[in-house]
Amino acid sequence: MSAQSTEGKLLSYSPGSPTVLRILLGTQLRRLRTEKGISREDAGYSIRASHAKISRLELGQVSFKQRDVADLLTLYGVTDPKEREPLLALAKQANAPGWWHKYGDLLPAWFEVYIGLEGAAAGIRTYENQFVPGLLQTPAYARAVIELAHEKASQDELERRVALRMTRQKRLESGLTLWAVIDEAVVRRTLGGSEIMREQIAHLLEVTAERNITVQIMPFDRGGHAAAGGPFSILRFPERELPDVVYMEQLTSALYLDKAADSDHYMEVMDRLSIQAEEPKATRRFLERLIST
Repeated sequence: MSAQSTEGKLLSYSPGSPTVLRILLGTQLRRLRTEKGISREDAGYSIRASHAKISRLELGQVSFKQRDVADLLTLYGVTDPKEREPLLALAKQANAPGWWHKYGDLLPAWFEVYIGLEGAAAGIRTYENQFVPGLLQTPAYARAVIELAHEKASQDELERRVALRMTRQKRLESGLTLWAVIDEAVVRRTLGGSEIMREQIAHLLEVTAERNITVQIMPFDRGGHAAAGGPFSILRFPERELPDVVYMEQLTSALYLDKAADSDHYMEVMDRLSIQAEEPKATRRFLERLIST
């Protein structure tokens, strides 16, 4: 497939999502580089950057300079203006700010990447062992979670952080499929007080009535399970050119994996978790019993 024919698909997809455009362009640049047998080190040298910068560009984690894209295309042998121009135009589009730009003062760069991926994804599968997934949190529960990490934040900042989380949830109204496996400890832990937890559990019962949202509880009595390493999410995109991305958040950074070997492994773990956990109908009964006590 030529750069031009692939680009025809890229430009037709979600022009309002700069993150997905960066990923698509990065995927295309990586394909061109590997087809020529050029190392990341040599590619980085051609644009006066490190191999790590090339890796971040290919993963769509940073913005593109059109000059860098032009130099890389020349290095990769893409000299026909008809093939170069669409890719250079895509680099310009990919640098447009996302809707979350107004929250830029609150967001570390590594999490801005995730919000962009979340906004572009068609489906997310996630495992959580400490908190209800952000996309399923009530405002009061979200505030309690946010206060744990930002105890010195002003009231205005806390409200903006809650507003950002609630805005992210609009993706669930526009077709995003979410499948979450949640450890029992999450719904047993009284975060923010008993009334906030009761409201949160009631919200889980409400949202799981929607066809695009599935929640499974992993009960304590199942003992050890496949996700002993901690929480993670797998994001899948509607375009075949985009690889699945595994996301694992840490205290001050995040890890993004997009190699097939990694994403396949985590998908196998997620499948095992879904088998070990309570089925969705049993989960609803579990939550109903919990809220009635």
